[in-house]
Amino acid sequence: MRDAFALRGHDAWSCDLLPTERPGQHIRGNVLTVINAGWDLMIAHPPCTYLSASGARWWKKKQTEQEEAVEFARLLLDCSIPKIALENPIGKLSTAIRKPDQIIHPWQFGHGETKATCLWLRGLPLLQPTRIVEGRVARIHHMVPSPSRWKERSRTYLGIADAIAEQWGGLPLTPGAGKRIMRDEPLV
Repeated sequence: MRDAFALRGHDAWSCDLLPTERPGQHIRGNVLTVINAGWDLMIAHPPCTYLSASGARWWKKKQTEQEEAVEFARLLLDCSIPKIALENPIGKLSTAIRKPDQIIHPWQFGHGETKATCLWLRGLPLLQPTRIVEGRVARIHHMVPSPSRWKERSRTYLGIADAIAEQWGGLPLTPGAGKRIMRDEPLV
């Protein structure tokens, strides 16, 4: 996602507890420590481990973890950033917070696969499909177990990232937005 915006000339940053896989502007740390640093747009991808409907059979045993995950998503949605898109699979957020504004699939953006992705939006229009393709393969759903399965299942498709950067990256800035922190070392 960061790279799609950067390719279009935006001062785009990623933030995660994990190091970045690709060189670029990255804040390694808790997003809540930098969330109010004057960003004008946030595309948030909170972990779906305790939120996705695909793991509903374990929800009863993971209620504390799920409550914490819902609260984290709520903090992201309630922050002061004027334009927000929070993405997550179909699951707990639809009842704990609200129904998503939109559900998209990779096949709407040039990839012949299904992967229902919910978007909760603030200050942004609905994302318009850019290239509907034939084929509806549930590749993500049928991935075999492996140590990296969680990471592969959570990747954003390039066509979706490009559509987001193209459609939302050109929206007018909110007055006073755009101030950035300049930090790429781990935050403690």
